[in-house]
Amino acid sequence: MPSIHDIPKYETNNYYAGLSPNDKGPKLVLRTSTDVFEEPKGPEAYKRIMRLCHVDEDHELAKDGLWNRLRNEVVVVLDRKRVKLTSVDLVRFTWPNEPDDQGKQQVKDDSEYDSEYDSESSSEDDKKSIHFEDFATIKPVDNRYITPPTVWIGVLPDTLSADLAYETAQEILGLLKQFHITSEVDVAFRESVARRSHGPGPALYPPAFDLDPLKEFIDNISTPLSLPVCGFKTDMQGTLSFLFRVGNELFGVTDRHVLFADEEGNDEYKYKAGPKKYVVVMGSSAFNDYVASIQAKIGTLNDTVKYLEKRATTYKRKKEEAEEGTGSAEAQRWALDLEDTERELARTRANIEKLRDFFMELMKNWSKPKDRIIGYVDWSPPIGVGVLPHRYTRDVAVIKMNKKKYEHLMGNVLSLGAYSVQFCFRLWEYPWEYPLGPELSREKLMGLMYGRVDVPHEFEYPEQGLLPLKGILSATDLMNPTSKNLTGEMIRRGLKRGFKTLTTVGTISMFMSHVRLYFATGNMDSVEVPILPHELVSGPFSRSGDSGAAVVDALCRFVAVITGGTGKTDTSDITFATLMEWLWGDVILDEYPGANLYFEDIKAFLAAA
Repeated sequence: MPSIHDIPKYETNNYYAGLSPNDKGPKLVLRTSTDVFEEPKGPEAYKRIMRLCHVDEDHELAKDGLWNRLRNEVVVVLDRKRVKLTSVDLVRFTWPNEPDDQGKQQVKDDSEYDSEYDSESSSEDDKKSIHFEDFATIKPVDNRYITPPTVWIGVLPDTLSADLAYETAQEILGLLKQFHITSEVDVAFRESVARRSHGPGPALYPPAFDLDPLKEFIDNISTPLSLPVCGFKTDMQGTLSFLFRVGNELFGVTDRHVLFADEEGNDEYKYKAGPKKYVVVMGSSAFNDYVASIQAKIGTLNDTVKYLEKRATTYKRKKEEAEEGTGSAEAQRWALDLEDTERELARTRANIEKLRDFFMELMKNWSKPKDRIIGYVDWSPPIGVGVLPHRYTRDVAVIKMNKKKYEHLMGNVLSLGAYSVQFCFRLWEYPWEYPLGPELSREKLMGLMYGRVDVPHEFEYPEQGLLPLKGILSATDLMNPTSKNLTGEMIRRGLKRGFKTLTTVGTISMFMSHVRLYFATGNMDSVEVPILPHELVSGPFSRSGDSGAAVVDALCRFVAVITGGTGKTDTSDITFATLMEWLWGDVILDEYPGANLYFEDIKAFLAAA
């Protein structure tokens, strides 16, 4: 039977459009916000695209742990109402304002332009004396609507009626009054599922330089962090979080759920003797996809050679025709174009040969899973959620690494990966790709880390896209962001590189989320660090397969390790992570006294037995 609290179908399916890939979003169940949402109509109608954004540090909920207390009480209300919650988050939303003044620009009378021209034409000397440095910094303008903070509650799909959602929302609004919250705070329910983000041979390679044709492929089997890892007998793919040393032994860390299948139970694992639980670089399916991508790249470059050969023939003919005529300047221009094309042709052929050699070496030395073994699980405590006193998630496996695989060890260095840029030439409009450098160019990455030019830049782009990590962000510092977004609010950007989504930038929220996972044996609740997608990027911060990836801040400090996220698919609208300060200080150091994240003398460390 229809309810007065039911939301129109279009609004249910499209209110959160833009929070997921392909301009989709989670399904809205109910909201208390008053913004008007209407189905677009007309030939020029467009769907509103929403983005998540953080709640400012100056909000009253940020004071004296108020949000943590309120969040806990919200969970009590939800449980009493038997709401199948998946997460309780504190966020805001933003979308572009529709300009209401289009077509209303005031037009000057021609006589005004004449007078302006007369007064300006006599000051040519003044124009010549203008310099770039004379102009004050122009602050960016972003005409967007930003909502009040929202207690954003995820619920299992098809489990919450509009009537029960309304009753529950009213109780939560009552809680806000009890906590003496005077500013506007909304409540909203959306459908979501909290989940964990799955997914002796030759030595690992050193990283390739930016212009190396192997750059976009070699990261998967090189020594910097973001290495894709998997259990020898499982195919759940994840990412290596970080390395540490104890004496002369080398260890690595990832999430336990990446290496242990569900049927293996959840008891503490500690290797003492007998068969080892090996860890490999890339599972079978990931390796096959990796090999196929190299073959596809070679095929693309072969097509590029054919195109460049045709272009060279055309330029040569144009040059000869110009030489027979009287256009010596035109002939010279065609000669330069021919020279550039022949140089590019030689370079492309050389890259094909290098990729072919790399492919053959890969198939010879890396194709068997036993050749990709990089170590074995040394210790893994049972997965614990809500671990006291902070109620964080403990999802960790420590790998004893084979040092022989790490003869090119660089320490805890994060690779920002590689990307291919697509060009399009004029004659045949034939697209081709060529590897140039990191997945996010320096300009793009700096723009995402810093949207404004009037704030200090803590982040410096690393040489060759290799970011040395140093230090751990404390929980106290997490509450004090140091950068600004386009609207001037203080934020903290986070950077990660994972197996699935590669290099991404997001916003680390200072308001911890409550997360609930559902299993046949019961529920598991925890408190997580939420990371929101960047408001200027349509894609997610992480997906399944990014589990274990380290999240770092602008000062290259470890912040957290990804454990999962919320969303109805493998894409997360919010990514969840465990605070590195606790994981390192309270979990790993407790088991490995004397462990060290830093490698002062790598050569001596590798030489030691």
